[in-house]
Amino acid sequence: MQNSLSRPAQNPPPAHRTLAIANEASAAETLPQERTKLLSPKSITVPLGDRTITIETGRMGRQANGAVTVTDGETVLYCTACADNRPSEPADFAPLSVHYQERFSAAGRTTGGFIKREGRPRDNEVLVSRLVDRPLRPMCDKGFNYETQVLVWVLSYDTEHMPEPLAILAAGAALAISDIPTKKAVAGVRVGMSEDGEYIINPTKAQLAMSKLDMLVAGTADAVLMIEGYCDCLTEEQTLAAVKAGQDALSGVCNAIEEWAKEVGKPKMWDKVGRPPEGLEEMLERLVGADLDKVLRISKKQERGARVAEIGERALSVLTEKGRAELKSAESDSDDEDIYPGEDDVIDLSADESEEPVLPDAVVAGRRPKVYDPDAVKQAFKELNSRVLRRIVVQENRRSDGRSTTEVRPIECSANLLPRVHGSALFTRGETQALAVVTIGGEDMAQKQDNMQGQQADRFYLQYNFPPSSVGETKRVGAPGRREIGHGMLAQRSLEPVLPPQLSFPYTMRVESTITESNGSSSMASVCGGCLALLDAGIPLTSMVAGVAMGLILDTASAGGDGQPMILTDILGSEDALGDMDFKVAGTEDAITAFQMDIKVEGITVDVMTKALEQAKAGRKHILREMKACEPPPRGQLSSYAPKIVRLKVDQDKIGLVVGSGGKTIRAIIEDSGVDNVEISDEGVVSILGTDSDKLAVAKDRIMALVTVPEVGTVYRNCTVQGVAPYGCFVEIAPGKQGLVHVRELSMTRIENVEDHFKVGDTLDVKLLEINERGQLRLSHRALLVENEKGASAGAGPPGGGTGSEAAKPAFKAVWQRPGNSTGGENASGASQGSFQSAPRNPVATSPTSKAGKQD
Repeated sequence: MQNSLSRPAQNPPPAHRTLAIANEASAAETLPQERTKLLSPKSITVPLGDRTITIETGRMGRQANGAVTVTDGETVLYCTACADNRPSEPADFAPLSVHYQERFSAAGRTTGGFIKREGRPRDNEVLVSRLVDRPLRPMCDKGFNYETQVLVWVLSYDTEHMPEPLAILAAGAALAISDIPTKKAVAGVRVGMSEDGEYIINPTKAQLAMSKLDMLVAGTADAVLMIEGYCDCLTEEQTLAAVKAGQDALSGVCNAIEEWAKEVGKPKMWDKVGRPPEGLEEMLERLVGADLDKVLRISKKQERGARVAEIGERALSVLTEKGRAELKSAESDSDDEDIYPGEDDVIDLSADESEEPVLPDAVVAGRRPKVYDPDAVKQAFKELNSRVLRRIVVQENRRSDGRSTTEVRPIECSANLLPRVHGSALFTRGETQALAVVTIGGEDMAQKQDNMQGQQADRFYLQYNFPPSSVGETKRVGAPGRREIGHGMLAQRSLEPVLPPQLSFPYTMRVESTITESNGSSSMASVCGGCLALLDAGIPLTSMVAGVAMGLILDTASAGGDGQPMILTDILGSEDALGDMDFKVAGTEDAITAFQMDIKVEGITVDVMTKALEQAKAGRKHILREMKACEPPPRGQLSSYAPKIVRLKVDQDKIGLVVGSGGKTIRAIIEDSGVDNVEISDEGVVSILGTDSDKLAVAKDRIMALVTVPEVGTVYRNCTVQGVAPYGCFVEIAPGKQGLVHVRELSMTRIENVEDHFKVGDTLDVKLLEINERGQLRLSHRALLVENEKGASAGAGPPGGGTGSEAAKPAFKAVWQRPGNSTGGENASGASQGSFQSAPRNPVATSPTSKAGKQD
């Protein structure tokens, strides 16, 4: 019998363990061997200035037509470009909108208001949106009638690398790699200037703060499309050199983006771009060209516009189905069998009634001409309008209002128009007119802003208003639009370089420019009117500033010229709309303070800009001469209704004494003295505002008394007796500061009963003898009597000066000193130029004055 070895019985695994093993096996069978990669980002690194910029796509926004992120240092922007899939109504401009937003979280903060979510665009966001829009628009094909939207967000901000030029670059890159039809890649750079005159591409925030130049240049690899710059009175040569430096930097960036777009971009939707119908422009030329030539010579804007509109309606009546129907209805009412416009039915559109009308053959023969889309006719009519206007200017050197290409429109200006405002001026140039009003005040009047870079308060700001009545229209009136915000900032930055420093003129200044008439160049009229109004308000500008808008006809050969670009000085509204350039230049007689250029075509070279700046300088000098002939002229001094400011400097550890618990002390000073306001900065600069000099002095005395540390040996005159006791009198030498005049120090002779000689409310001259360890003041009237007796015997007057309430406490007042004059007026309103200085109102101490408070 064979022995067999028996194995021990094994216990089966628990039921939950069996289930877990089965689940693991099932999961192993279903999981892929490699993880699927959802995102495939592609990037390019572009050298720019002294660093590199990274552009990336494919990581975010994959459903947009184009989406990129742009990184410079630790500043990151995200941009998308999208086009609607349904066409919109055709228009004579590209249906493009740009929205730029700064996320506060990018800088690790939130908004300062109650609502923490970003909402309505702030002014600085509107300004950047305009900067992005202006170079993109010329590169968008007008025939692409699909609403296009570009959105830019600042996602990360490192407080050094500025986001504005990156926003232009990001928008240009997003459009370049998208399928939205654009002609060329667009980019933007900022140009600054170092202290040694070297140009810096995309300067950091710290470099920009020290720069005399802040210029944004945008364009393609071949040409400049947009310039906006502000500078501290640079020459035309320095400005052109900065533009060239920016263009050189742009060229490499745009070429790199175009090469990258070939690799990662989508095919462009050129098949969706509409083109003008063949033969329409020629037909319009024959139909209304001669009449337009006549009408465009009318000098008055409204009359010229009405006649042009009438001609446009006539063209529509002949060339569109709707116009035909209306014409047919009108002729049916007159029982005319011939419903088609023939030679006798169409209004004679020729320039000379004695000549035979120049009309299309089909119209002359009485046959129905081809019908066109109304929008196509309107667009072709606008192009014809531009061609006819260019032809007149190029061939005859004559513009609509009869001027040559270099002439400035007639100018008339007057100041001091409005009696109660602090400063006012009315500037009229042709049919453009601006009413400028200046208001000055303290720091509480500053324009406060809260943005990604933190809170700031603008000491000077200009607000531009463009009511519809200025062009004889009725429209919605409300919050300022993008154009108003942009024009206001341009005028503001034009005037900033000539403002006096805050140390010598401690006012906040607000300029309101209301356009009362408009026919081109209203922003430059705001510069001229604002300058005159500031002078009328008594603000000591370092120089006068004027502005002028320049135009351009680039292709003169097609208009019958020699092919050389033609520059127009002081352009009209129609020349702006139908020309190739709008170049605004503001500055003094010898230097530029601000400039803004928008180009509608490619091909603007440095040579063209050189000629434009030279012609603008001549026009600017002419305007300044007219402004100097202003009648009535600016007052040159502060208005009697403007607040006066007295400034004091107190030690920072004394600020609490002036403010008091919860502001109790400073409110009491304002209420008791009757001044308008008392402001105090963190540095201890106290500004007292008011229109009454006596009230200003009272408030200043109160503040000086609060911060003045009494010194032994100081004499205080006309001090009020606050209390009487058997052992002496309690006298107030300053608000809140009292001391004891012991009975032995009240007189040179013995006094038995103090109440027989002194009562509450009397005044005494006292001298500080001692301050004990508890801070108590020991005063003496007897010491002054002794000194007076000695002085009388020596033939001298009383020590410490005269008596009276004005000499009772330490006090100072501001003196406005004219240059070259050692004496000044009674307050800060005495002159148009100079600086604030300090002078004692009445010496009150025989010992050195206190060091706690001093005049700033």
